[in-house]
Amino acid sequence: MPRVAAIDCGTNSIRLLVAELTTRHDGTVDLRDLHREMRIVRLGQGVDPSGRLAPEALERTRAALVDYAVAARRKGVEQVRMVATSATRDASNRDEFFSMTREVLGTEAEVITGDEEAKLAFTGAVGEQDPDDGPFLVVDVGGGSTELVLGDWDGSRAQVSAARSVDIGCVRITERALKSDPPTATEIAAARELAGSVLAEAFEAVDVSKARTWIGVAGTVTTLSAVAQELSEYDSERTHLSRLSRADIDRLAGDLLGSDHAARAANPVIHPGRVDVIGGGAVIVEVLAAQLARRGGPAELVVSEHDILDGIALSLGASG
Repeated sequence: MPRVAAIDCGTNSIRLLVAELTTRHDGTVDLRDLHREMRIVRLGQGVDPSGRLAPEALERTRAALVDYAVAARRKGVEQVRMVATSATRDASNRDEFFSMTREVLGTEAEVITGDEEAKLAFTGAVGEQDPDDGPFLVVDVGGGSTELVLGDWDGSRAQVSAARSVDIGCVRITERALKSDPPTATEIAAARELAGSVLAEAFEAVDVSKARTWIGVAGTVTTLSAVAQELSEYDSERTHLSRLSRADIDRLAGDLLGSDHAARAANPVIHPGRVDVIGGGAVIVEVLAAQLARRGGPAELVVSEHDILDGIALSLGASG
């Protein structure tokens, strides 16, 4: 059974999955987790206004990749795939990033399109779902972008029917609109308007009224679940496949936006690297929930810990 490493380098975090792949008789691939790890490196720090990756952000990313390379070697990994998303797509000095990743990993990082990012996230998220609960809408709220993907799952293969990635995420919306601590009512209103206007493009491309189940992936959504459950420490087993109603989402957004940095930092389930941007992420999820209600989509959010990382790992099995 081959061992693979999937690395997802986003605007806010960089994550590693080491997994063992098994091919079924029908050609589909299952994976077994061996190791998962996440670091907040804020690669997209200041990219929106400057158009460049900051030197300190590149160094934080390098340090994480060095550790990931060691972990992969120790686990006997045979194949590595690293994808880089929104921050590197937008940076004028992206070549510095790619030189660094080649040096550390010995393989080329891929800048994938937003639509490819969406499809990988969908594949990773639906694997444990009952096919009868489809069609599924998978939403990935990242640091610099948000993806909406609609599709079906037959129990062995995912079929995407529509997908769109738009340039709004927890880091971007915070840097653009939520500048005070805590943000003012005017800033919050501006953030909601910004999220709504940018997400409108995604809703035009993806008919959410066809979805029966809404699945949310990535750190903003999983953190909201942990906060809602008032966990004393982050527990992925508790957040995975948990559910949030629209009332839950509205309450969480209000509480987080009404808290200052110290109050958010005191919550044990909010990673230090998310303290400054979780309010912005909550705004995006809040706007998503409101738009889904308006457009006849699912009313409840299913939280998944399985996402683009799983999709990247499974793609290595498919390509092998």
